[in-house]
This record gives sequence, C-alpha cells and structure tokens, in this order.
Amino acid sequence: MSDPKPFSDAEAKARRGRNIALALGLVLFVLLIFVVTLVRLGANAAHPN
Repeated sequence: MSDPKPFSDAEAKARRGRNIALALGLVLFVLLIFVVTLVRLGANAAHPN
C-alpha cells in the first residue's frame, strides 16, 4: 500500500529528529537500569551473609 501523500522535507526531518531522540532516551534508560543493577549486585557481593 503506497502512501497517498509523501512527507515534505520538513516533516521527514522532524520525524527523523524525534526518532533519534526516542532512540537516545531508550539507550540511556537501558544504561541506567544496567548501572543500577551492577551497583546493587556489587553491594550484595561485597557483604555476603
């Protein structure tokens, strides 16, 4: 199915910018979760019961 009205250059650029911002936010969120997990596991490993 073809798009009846292709995007203008400005719309395509805006969409690309939003996609990049969304991807960057997702990567930062995953890195934050990874770092928090490492810190929590490291704290538990440093003080074994």
